[in-house]
Amino acid sequence: MSRPVRIGVLRLVDSAPVMVAAERGLFAACGLDAIVQVEPSWSNIADKLTYGLLDAAVMLPPLAFAATMGLRGPAARLVVPMSLTQGGNMVVLNNDAATGVASSGGLLAWLSGQSDRPRFAVVHTFSTHNLLLRYWLAASGVDPDRDIETLVIPPEDMVKALGAGQIAGFCAGAPWGDVAAACGAGQVLLGTSAIWPHHPEKCLAVGAGWAETNPDALVLLTRALLQAQILCDRADTAPEIATLLAQPDGLDLPEVATLAALPGRNSAEQICFHARSAWFPAQAHALWFLGQMRRWGWVGDDADLPEVARTVYRPDLLGPALAAEGILSPQGLPALEEEVWLPSEPTSGP
Repeated sequence: MSRPVRIGVLRLVDSAPVMVAAERGLFAACGLDAIVQVEPSWSNIADKLTYGLLDAAVMLPPLAFAATMGLRGPAARLVVPMSLTQGGNMVVLNNDAATGVASSGGLLAWLSGQSDRPRFAVVHTFSTHNLLLRYWLAASGVDPDRDIETLVIPPEDMVKALGAGQIAGFCAGAPWGDVAAACGAGQVLLGTSAIWPHHPEKCLAVGAGWAETNPDALVLLTRALLQAQILCDRADTAPEIATLLAQPDGLDLPEVATLAALPGRNSAEQICFHARSAWFPAQAHALWFLGQMRRWGWVGDDADLPEVARTVYRPDLLGPALAAEGILSPQGLPALEEEVWLPSEPTSGP
């Protein structure tokens, strides 16, 4: 390639594989020249991928579908060759709301006693956070379109909004739930793995045009990230990774809360990077996200959801990297679909 691969990330623990691959020299060792760009919001990530200002990025799966389907502006051509993380999000309430829920005997009872709809924040409309929160609320008897007001706030701004009383709660990725609890701004109600165990969280999205023009670079990129995922899953490397993610010239994350969210630590919700085939972009996962997007009226009945899933989720593009890393032969990918976890109906909320 004539220029470096531009990779976008947000200030989240989910970005660890990209940061580790850069810091540990895994991109360079694979023969890839890469530049990591820290972006302020998911909208920035999506816009820059859409207009070719980023080649690849840590991404929300529903946002990748929304961008591809033209639900947020001009339709983009994006593909998802691999998933990056499982789990890691938390539903957090401010202290007043947490006290009210506890004294009322549950979230539904507390909501029914509110004169105004409480405001809950998510990181983006088209996010795993929003879909999982809605799924859990609906299963608990709460109508997320009628009983609460949902607004979008960048992940790193959640704790400030919670502490200021601007929102009753939020659903966001690590480390922001632990940060809210540690600073006394709120209380963790549950981790999203209680809603859907081993749920897919962030993925790697790349421009389809870039992937078609640079197939060798895509293999190098995914090989380096597979190597980094293995490192991120090791409990013995967690302190080093937390320190890396806390560097002021990098993600500048709170180190203690970041460490808690890494595997082998003590957070209420931990991230999985590589185990349980966390790297596999399953069609069943894609269809679940798309089905929920249709459930809430974001996708019309005329959309061919299986075709969208096949177009965006491309595990075949990961096959060469898996084979090169000795993880799985490309022929073994289809069998993984039968091992995919999908959410069962969650129990009623507290």
